[in-house]
Amino acid sequence: MIMWQMSMKATILILGLVWSFQAALGIRFVIDREECFSHKAEYEGDTLHVSFVVIKSDSQWHFNEDGVDLVIHGPAGEQIHDFREQISAKHDFVVQKKGVYRFCFTNKSPYHETIDFDVQLGHFAYYDQHAKDEHFTPLMEQISKLEEALYNIQFEQHWLEAQTDRQAIVNENMSKRAVHKALFESFALIGASVLQVYLLRRLFERKLGMSRV
Repeated sequence: MIMWQMSMKATILILGLVWSFQAALGIRFVIDREECFSHKAEYEGDTLHVSFVVIKSDSQWHFNEDGVDLVIHGPAGEQIHDFREQISAKHDFVVQKKGVYRFCFTNKSPYHETIDFDVQLGHFAYYDQHAKDEHFTPLMEQISKLEEALYNIQFEQHWLEAQTDRQAIVNENMSKRAVHKALFESFALIGASVLQVYLLRRLFERKLGMSRV
């Protein structure tokens, strides 16, 4: 009976810990000049993880290396952090005030840019009545470490996937440019050869006409 009660407490503890662990916002969008997003933090002391990657530009002949700007504002409108002309970046900070946090992107390029944006909020809720039990304190610590490790892996995986997508698009654009360049050079060489044959033919015809005279 005692073991069953301990098992039930552990199950409730684990479920409560997992369910309250994280909230996430992942989006891929096209920006013209400026776009803003918001994410609500319910508890002080939580950790907000932010990442973004500029995936591609609308123009196949232009790939923006200048990046975009991102400014993070707190609930009172104060600036938390900013990124200037970044192609990709990651940042995390501890929530000092609960409320709505705003993330505003600015694109200075004349082309539309596709951005992969990810915000994840880590929150661990512990129950004081369980924490007093010496049998569950070590278990809570281990679960907390495991959840944090899984959370970080998920966040890193999303960021790496966005980086991979960007690199794939860069490689594809470079391949297209190389093909177009090769075709242009081939047509230019053919045109130069045809022009050379035409000029030589005209030269021979003029010499032949002069020799007959």
